[in-house]
Amino acid sequence: MNNNERRSVFILAAGLGTRLKELTHDKPKALVMLNGRPILDIVIDNLIKQGFNHFVINIHHYGEQIINFFETRKYKNIEIDISDEREMLYDTGGGILKALPYFIKSNAVLIHNVDIITDIDFRSVYDNFIKSEDSAWLLTQERNNKRKLVFDNNDNFVGRYNIETKEYDGGINIQNDFKFLSFSGLHLIKPKYFSNLTLKKCYIFDLYKEIAKSNNVKSKLIQNNYWFDLGTQEQLKEASSWLLSQK
Repeated sequence: MNNNERRSVFILAAGLGTRLKELTHDKPKALVMLNGRPILDIVIDNLIKQGFNHFVINIHHYGEQIINFFETRKYKNIEIDISDEREMLYDTGGGILKALPYFIKSNAVLIHNVDIITDIDFRSVYDNFIKSEDSAWLLTQERNNKRKLVFDNNDNFVGRYNIETKEYDGGINIQNDFKFLSFSGLHLIKPKYFSNLTLKKCYIFDLYKEIAKSNNVKSKLIQNNYWFDLGTQEQLKEASSWLLSQK
C-alpha cells in the first residue's frame, strides 16, 4: 500500500467510559452496543465504505476485549494496528504521540473518537486536508455547549474558553472577530508536524497549542445530517431511536 493509497484513521478507544456507568463496568466503551452492534464496528464499517483502509485503535480499559473483537470480526482488505496503552493511559494528546510510529507511511490521519456516530463525508474532507498546507484541522460545530474552541479571524486555533467560568487558556487576547465553536470529536493531522514532539501524557489541545505556534491548526465546520456523541446512556438512547427512525 503506497502513501497515495493509504487512508489512515486513529480511533480513540482507550477511555474509561465512566459516563456510561454500568454499561462499561465489564467492557470498553468501544464495545457498547448500539442497535445490536458494537460502536467500534459501526465506526469502522462507515469509514471502510468511505475508502479508509488503515486503522489504528488505542486500548486501555478492558483492552484485551478489543483485541479479541478483531480476532473474531474479520474485516477484508484493511490493515489494523493496536496502540496498547494498557500499562499507562496517555490521554488524547499522548495517545496520538504514542501511535505515531504506526503512521510513518501516512500523509494524513483522521482522528475519530470511538463514541462519535455521524454521516460526515470524510473522504472529501480527508482529500482536501491533504491538499492544504495546514498541519491539522479541527472539525467544529455551532452547538450549544459551555466548552468552546477559540479561533482567530483566519480560523487559526488559539485556545479554549469556558462560557460558564470564563476560563481561557489562549496565549493571545480574545478579539471581537474571534470565533467560539464546539469540537466534534473529529480532527485530522499530518504526522510529520508531530514527529519531533516528546511522548508524554497530555491532552490533544495542549499539542495543538504547541503546533499552532509555527504551523496552521484550522477550524473546519462540519456538514452532516446527523452527529451523535454517545458519551452517556441518554445520548446512546437518543442516537438509537433516531437511527431506527431513519430506516
